[in-house]
Amino acid sequence: MIKEQKLREDAEADIRGDVLESILCHVPLIYLLPASHVSKSWNDAVFSSLRHFNKPKPWLIVHAQTSRPPYAITALAYDPRSSLWLRINLKAPIEYVSALRSSNSTLLYMLSLSKFSFSFGPLHLTWHHVDPPLVWRTDPIVAVVGRQIIVAGGACDFEDDPLSVEIYDLDTRKWDRCESMPAILKDSAASTWLSVAANTKKLYVMEQVSGITYSFDPSSRIWSGPLDLRHDQNIYFSVIGISGDNLIMVGLLGNSEIVKDVKVWELKGESFEFCKEIGVMPKELVERLKREHTSLSSIKISLMDDVLYIYNPEEPEELVVCEINGTGVSRWGILKNTAVSDWSRVGERLVLTCANVGLGDLGKAVGSGKGSFSIVNKGILQ
Repeated sequence: MIKEQKLREDAEADIRGDVLESILCHVPLIYLLPASHVSKSWNDAVFSSLRHFNKPKPWLIVHAQTSRPPYAITALAYDPRSSLWLRINLKAPIEYVSALRSSNSTLLYMLSLSKFSFSFGPLHLTWHHVDPPLVWRTDPIVAVVGRQIIVAGGACDFEDDPLSVEIYDLDTRKWDRCESMPAILKDSAASTWLSVAANTKKLYVMEQVSGITYSFDPSSRIWSGPLDLRHDQNIYFSVIGISGDNLIMVGLLGNSEIVKDVKVWELKGESFEFCKEIGVMPKELVERLKREHTSLSSIKISLMDDVLYIYNPEEPEELVVCEINGTGVSRWGILKNTAVSDWSRVGERLVLTCANVGLGDLGKAVGSGKGSFSIVNKGILQ
């Protein structure tokens, strides 16, 4: 014991201060976890390197659900700080309820006639299983706003109100019905046609083709709108996401046969009346999005803080990565989606989320025995 302590002290004497921090900034995040437990000085150096040298960036997590029983769910994660694809090894399988879904956020959910299951932790190690909404739905929009989960639209044809809205309170663990969605959304009130974004106070819903946008305040239970967010008449398809306090909109310009541009806007203000174009996707990346096809009818995004992933849902082999700073887009790149293979395109359902993952999250996963991590390959951002 004394000898081990002496060896540890000698190691600390050899490598300390800025030298140690500069070394640790090149170490993958999953390996910084054991390094932080070497000693107090190493712990300080680990967190100092994360604060000042190589800060953590939001992870992209690709969840794959097989199309055959037992409908197993696996997950790969891309850590842009370390430029690595990782496998998230779950100690216990996720209980199957129905098809796995997300809503451009950290939220994952499954909905059936008998159960509503959801998970909103960054690594999705914990799932909650509750009674389903009162209205049976097949393709609703689902989002977390504060301590409430909003489930809207997507009702079956035999239901009286296809626009019905229900809220599940995470504290009282009860469902409550409230004002229905605006009537203008009657023919598009489903996650297939609507793009969803949410912060801690409101839910925002945009019709992807027309751009019609409404907001919903779960505190007052009132819908507001429509909001006019499209300041360019050439947009034929758009999606939204939240970055901090601002709304990010990504739009396809031209038409599905001839895509002129893919642009990114930042919207600010109470009604997002301040719109600023912050980036235009390079032409070669637009072509990579289309892959072998000549047309591009839709895109999906996964966004957290200042990192935006854009992909073609029909051809998810590659993702366009967009990094945003205070003035606009600071970097464009292309990332090969390691989770996609010829077999997975046929045999699996892919669902993407984006989350801030820190040492604390990794420590909880490993310490609880719920998960571990292993490197799959290097994720080169081109």
